[in-house]
Amino acid sequence: MDGWISLETTIPKRPTSTKGTSSFGKRHTKSHTLCRRCGDRSYHKQKKTCAQCGYPAAKIRSFNWSEKGKRRKTTGTGRMRYLKVVHRRFKNGFREGTQAKKQESS
Repeated sequence: MDGWISLETTIPKRPTSTKGTSSFGKRHTKSHTLCRRCGDRSYHKQKKTCAQCGYPAAKIRSFNWSEKGKRRKTTGTGRMRYLKVVHRRFKNGFREGTQAKKQESS
């Protein structure tokens, strides 16, 4: 075997990787849990902040680099329980304490 080089002796074997596939099976704890403001599973238990809405910050988290994200969460995408009442009252001039006049049947 003159002139032959054994590859096993020249190329060192890589140690088994510990960051990849073999490690993913050991990951069974959750870092995020449900957020009480937005309902997403984005509230980081250790950081005590929500990655989705920014809770407990007073202002809702939103960025200009995510135009579609702002569109999904903006006013008007939900029930607007209070605002739709305000809109109706605005159209009538915010009148209060009055009674509708009786309409005569024709």
